Amino acid sequence: MSPRENGSEEEPVIRDNRKIDPETGKARESAGEAPEAAPADQGTQVAAPAEGSASDLLAERTADLQRLQAEFSNYRKRVERDRIAVREQAVASVLTELLPVLDDIGRARDHGELTGGFAKVSESLEAAVAKLGLTSYGAKGDPFDPTVHEALLHSYSAEVTEATCVEILQPGYRINDRILRAARVAVAEPSEEAAAPEETAADSGESGEPDEN
Repeated sequence: MSPRENGSEEEPVIRDNRKIDPETGKARESAGEAPEAAPADQGTQVAAPAEGSASDLLAERTADLQRLQAEFSNYRKRVERDRIAVREQAVASVLTELLPVLDDIGRARDHGELTGGFAKVSESLEAAVAKLGLTSYGAKGDPFDPTVHEALLHSYSAEVTEATCVEILQPGYRINDRILRAARVAVAEPSEEAAAPEETAADSGESGEPDEN
């Protein structure tokens, strides 16, 4: 019978106490089976993409904010421009209704009938419309301009060298550069008889040949 069968063979003895767990009395697992430590630079590799994403996100949010600020600025300018246009339109509508009254005041002044309290009222009215930007135009001797004048009468005269307003039948009114009513005028052009000799002399001077003798 072998010694193992008789139980006389002693069990192997582990003398390296570092390999024995003092609580369980069993051998510990080999140190080689322990999980390997992560490389030191692994954390840096993981953090780098996060830092790049934050920068991209910040740039995107900044661009969005700048775009919203530009849109708000354009909206505010558009609202202000529309407000001014509406105000000018309203003022022009009111002043247009007052033009016949101003015409009556002008005719009364020309006939010497603008006296007493009526004169003070008319002066106050004219001052008020002037503050709103209303101005009158049109005077004798002005060159005729079809964009601001309306010709009601036409004649020829040897005293003018171009189409000229020789009489103002009704003054014109404007607000800044906007015409509320064109000035109604009588227009005179240079006399046809005076222009004909000048044209004939010019033609003869151009077409005439010098005398060879």
